[in-house]
Amino acid sequence: MIVRFGAVLLLIGACALLTPAPSYAQEKFKLKPGAKGKICLTCHVTFEEKLKSPSVHTPVKAGNCSDCHNPHTSKYGKMLSESAADICSKCHAMVPEKAVSTHKVVAEKNCTLCHDPHAAKFKFNLNQSGNDLCISCHPGLGAAIAKAKFKHSPVGKGCLTCHSPHASAKAGHLLQDEVPALCVRCHKVDNPAFVKRHMNYPVAKSRCTTCHNPHGSNVGGILHENVHKPLVSKMCNQCHEEATSANPLKTKKEGYELCRACHSKMLNETMGRNLLHWPILSKQGCLSCHTPHASAEKALLKGPKITLCGACHADTIERQTRAQDKHIPVKDGDCNACHMPHSANNSFLLRKPLIEQCGTCHDWMTHSSHPVGEKARDPRNRSLSVQCLSCHSAHGTLYKKLLLAENSSELCVQCHTEVRR
Repeated sequence: MIVRFGAVLLLIGACALLTPAPSYAQEKFKLKPGAKGKICLTCHVTFEEKLKSPSVHTPVKAGNCSDCHNPHTSKYGKMLSESAADICSKCHAMVPEKAVSTHKVVAEKNCTLCHDPHAAKFKFNLNQSGNDLCISCHPGLGAAIAKAKFKHSPVGKGCLTCHSPHASAKAGHLLQDEVPALCVRCHKVDNPAFVKRHMNYPVAKSRCTTCHNPHGSNVGGILHENVHKPLVSKMCNQCHEEATSANPLKTKKEGYELCRACHSKMLNETMGRNLLHWPILSKQGCLSCHTPHASAEKALLKGPKITLCGACHADTIERQTRAQDKHIPVKDGDCNACHMPHSANNSFLLRKPLIEQCGTCHDWMTHSSHPVGEKARDPRNRSLSVQCLSCHSAHGTLYKKLLLAENSSELCVQCHTEVRR
């Protein structure tokens, strides 16, 4: 018994040796009993009221302020232990690995634009409730929805009825699913009323948003604001085969020949000019730039002109974004102010010869007496005349007044070499 008792004492002694004694620092900086999470409130007294909010961030509720903040010193604002983005991502996996679309604020790791990191009146610590939060960043869309005579019912229920707040693994625009899979959750395509509404055409697998505005519209059936006349008149068979045919969605003709039936005057004028805009003669023809059914843009354009033209002329648009002085028509996205969209008799599809075109807005004689026109030959290339573009860029440059050089003297010596001597 004595031997056994001694062994027990030896075991207890060994355990004591293995357990490290509290260091001086641990003892000195040890929090007072019950101080965890409360000691911060001795200075941050106004914060105590915030903790009464309905939604409180879990670490805050547990009093773990040091989960996010360094209590002594930090190189980050608000004494954060790391950058806000890195702190959030430790606990919250916000973006799927193979996301098709990601919310811009999430990609930029600006979580606090939507969420309060401590506590809020709204679920998930959101800064505002429901659609109000989304509209705070998308005011144009919010205003359009408010003015719309016909509103899509899911919008009233909340943006998250159709969209994911952080990222979508299935579709663009943060949609929870692709169109039409998302739409058929509510709209039963085999419903007789649905079939009749679409003139018996099999549209179940078509992209609904080519005709309908998913948020709201002033046109019945929440069609886009500008609707192709045959669609308004329910004359689908004017362009498509009959609904009862083997290929009901097939168009009766291809390319611009389909459009010629109604737009013959415009197309005849287009084909009669010297220079054609190449999309017209492409396989898609008019559909390269226009939608066949409905659009939010005038003339059934696929999108705003600056976006539509920029799809092919990206270099021009990109240069313009970097320009110090931006040419007003380009800045306003009005490419048609200078260019003809289909064809023209002038280079670059300009509406008028270059000097005349510029002269519609600028009286060049009021700012320069430099000769221009056919009689003024460019000394760098005698086959060229001096034109407005000899000194200026039509869209924008890195220099003031759309000049091709930083200042006028640097520009002038390009031709007037005698000045260099």
